[in-house]
Amino acid sequence: MKLPLLFAACLFFVLPAHAQHKHGEGQLDVVIDKDSVTLGLELPLDATVGFERTPKNDKEKAALAAADKVLKDAATLWLPTPTANCTVQSAQVQVPFTGGDDQHAQHQHEGAAHHADIDARYVFRCANPAALKSVETTLFKHFKRLYRLEVQRVGPSGQGAQRLTPKAPVLSW
Repeated sequence: MKLPLLFAACLFFVLPAHAQHKHGEGQLDVVIDKDSVTLGLELPLDATVGFERTPKNDKEKAALAAADKVLKDAATLWLPTPTANCTVQSAQVQVPFTGGDDQHAQHQHEGAAHHADIDARYVFRCANPAALKSVETTLFKHFKRLYRLEVQRVGPSGQGAQRLTPKAPVLSW
């Protein structure tokens, strides 16, 4: 692994989560290294279910469970370039208030309100990494309150930033 790529990958895994919290806006960090693609996603819980607190009724509990299910289906949520033949190696998703390990999902923001975030990490392995030129997401189809993803990418072709929206859901390089 080249030094800049190694440095970027290290930053990806050691920078504190929850650097920013904006309703409707998620953060996506993408690291491409040889035959693997790692996607680190942070979404405000509000963007997926419409609230950021303990669910108050069965309908809200069902909304959390549905969001959790969608987010764990990495092969449907992320669509790498088909000719790259990428398969999901792992999907780690932490949705607050679902009974999992979500103690880091709530935090103070500007000393006032509590916010809850979904944190997820997906790893894909590609049989033909040279063909990998893009990753499309279906997040916007599932979560109508999400209006943009701010993306930072690092890989063999360099670094880049891009904004994904419902009308432009494809990260390409």
